[in-house]
Amino acid sequence: MTPFPSRLQHAHALITGAGSGIGRAIAERFAAEGAHVVVLDASLTAAEAVASAIHTAGGSATAVACDVSQTDAMQAIFAALPRLDILVNNAGIAHVGTVESTQPADLDRLYAVNVKGVYHGLHFGVPRLLAQGGGVILNLASIASRLGLADRFGYGMTKGAVLSMTLSVARDYVSRGIRCNCLCPARVHTPFVDGFLAKNYPGREAEMFAKLSAAQPIGRMGTPDEIAAFAAFLCSREAGFITGSAYEIDGGVTLLR
Repeated sequence: MTPFPSRLQHAHALITGAGSGIGRAIAERFAAEGAHVVVLDASLTAAEAVASAIHTAGGSATAVACDVSQTDAMQAIFAALPRLDILVNNAGIAHVGTVESTQPADLDRLYAVNVKGVYHGLHFGVPRLLAQGGGVILNLASIASRLGLADRFGYGMTKGAVLSMTLSVARDYVSRGIRCNCLCPARVHTPFVDGFLAKNYPGREAEMFAKLSAAQPIGRMGTPDEIAAFAAFLCSREAGFITGSAYEIDGGVTLLR
């Protein structure tokens, strides 16, 4: 296991969408910093693979399968937790389209995961944190919540909701021991990006990858580990004076606004 400061020693963290990409990187980083991690993903196979990797590296993790859009299932997950100190609402899905091309079914699917899924984490997580005297919440928004991105109508709408929920929870519970922040990443190189390129640009993956990378002023995509490092800081005691903040981690994209 890569040696990191034990900033999260003895903390119990639940991370949604932790079976791959940014969520996996956060789960592995938190475990490396001493937390017990509940790896929650819609795919039990993916969740178990991450938990197994954490165990192999010397960390502590439990794999749980759950669709974050399902109210009863999420309620049961939170009720069964022995302890909760940190909640990371990371699970999300993407969509490409304008207001004309985005169909009602597309909007319903996006809302169910990106908005209602985060709501479920907050609705069932906040009472658990309050019962233990407080804790930390980190939501994954996007620069799409801060900027008008082309062809991201529905996705941007849902991530704007995540930003708004972050600010609301931070305000309502600032005096009750709960800190709540969010991260707003730009394009991060995850398996989703590779899958998107393979599906939409067969035979041109390398060309389009270079184009997407160059679209960010810093000249490349972010990495899941970079997002995870910032997440670990925000969920640690070192960030104890930070709440109600949205952090752009975007390779300079917002410099162009």
